[in-house]
Parts: sequence; C-alpha cells; structure tokens
Amino acid sequence: MLPIFLTLSALAMPVIAWLSQQGRFGPDNKTLSDQYPTLIVADGYAFSIWGVIFLLDLLLALWTLRGQRHPEPAMAAARHRCLLLTTVGFALTASWMVVFAQQWFWVALAVMWGALGCLLWALMLVAHARPQGAAAWLTLLPLGLHAGWLSMAAFLNTAQVIVAEQLLPTVDQLPWTLVLWALAALLLLVAIARLHQPVAGWQSLGYVFAAVWGLVGVYVKQSRAELPGAHTSAWIALALAVVLVAQTVWLRMRAGRPPRAQEDGLMSYRPH
Repeated sequence: MLPIFLTLSALAMPVIAWLSQQGRFGPDNKTLSDQYPTLIVADGYAFSIWGVIFLLDLLLALWTLRGQRHPEPAMAAARHRCLLLTTVGFALTASWMVVFAQQWFWVALAVMWGALGCLLWALMLVAHARPQGAAAWLTLLPLGLHAGWLSMAAFLNTAQVIVAEQLLPTVDQLPWTLVLWALAALLLLVAIARLHQPVAGWQSLGYVFAAVWGLVGVYVKQSRAELPGAHTSAWIALALAVVLVAQTVWLRMRAGRPPRAQEDGLMSYRPH
C-alpha cells in the first residue's frame, strides 16, 4: 500500500501548488515573501526548480509501484522505512503550501523542517544502498533535488517566521542572519559529507545542485536588494556555493569510483 500512498502524495504536490498559485488557500508564496522580506530569500526564477522536482518525484513514485518485497529482512525493513519517509516528506511538502498560505507560520515552519528531515533521511538510506542504472536516476536524483532545495528553503522559512513574528530586529537583520547562514552551511556540508560515506552515484549530486541553485538565487536577489546587509548576505551565499562545489569535487576525487551495488536499488527491488 505504501507505493500507492507515495504516488498519491507525489500527485498532490503539483496539484496543491497550482491551486496555491491561484490563491485558493490565501496569498501566494511570492506575495507573502514580499510582505516579509529577509536576507536569505532567493530570486523568483530559482523557485522554478519546483517544476523539475515535482516531475521527478512523480516518476520516483511510479517507479516504486513496480517493486516487490525484498527477500532479505534487513533490506525489506530499510525499503519500508524509505517508502514511509518519502511518503511523509511528500505529504508534508504539499501541506506546507496550504498552511503557509493561511499564514500559520509556526505550523508551516514545523512542517517544512519535518519534510526536510524525512527526505534527507530517505536520501541517505537510498544513497548508502548505492542503486545502479535506472534505479539511481529514479530515486537518488529526485530525492537529492528535493532534499537539497528544502535544505535552503527551511532556513528561508525560518527567517520569514522571525520577521513575521518580529522575534528579532526586522530592519537590521544581518546579525541573526549570519547565525542562520552558519547553521545552513553546517547542515549542507555535513549532508554532502554523509553522501560520500560511502560515495554514492553521480545522481546523488542532485542534492548539491539544488543547494547551489538556491544559493546562487539568493546571491542574485540580495545583490539587488535594499535591506541593510543584503550585499553581505549575497556574497556569503555565493561563497558558500563555491565551498559546496569544492567540497564535492574533493570528496569524489578522494573516494574514486563508487563500488558497484544492487541493480534495482533499495526502493524498487524486483527479483531477477
């Protein structure tokens, strides 16, 4: 049943996103983002990555429908855990669009971090199973892109809650934004390092791509923004993007070629 629920949750994300952009649940994301400006928000074009994420997530879900229970108990349990985490992560992503539009900011923040936790955990489980061929493209790449983008979006959402609830200064945001940047850097660097223990296939680099895409989007937006500290935040974003790319290249060069693993992967086992 889990693959069916996964497919339904994957379908729900683009449907709810479209309804959200039509204003069916309240103000759309751009309107709220402009209402609560922060030093971590990315330029509008960067959010187009959601279209790719939704498409690949749906392909992932359809891929899992072909799978069967793994004969090894440990692998069967890991596959079940992966499917459950991914299903919950997709469902939370879909529900975030509703609660954020309703301006239930604390609920939205909890939902966002919950989605990130589920999908990052699922990504690590799949990456360490080292799927090959089509299984890698249809599991590692979607999960990597989704988790990588949420790794940036979670801090954007955190900053927006701080501004919306006026928890910290909303004019001079740079001091507490620097703390968020430090935490974001820590999360991203640790996640990328974990993806290389052992090194996963090239498809896992979707995580790095999505994170760097978001960071460049922040640079573009903040380099033209007028909030105090915006230009500093822009250069931090660009510097972090360079560091992530350099870390990834170094880790992959040091690790060499990833060891060959199972053809069908963790989430889509099919007996031969």
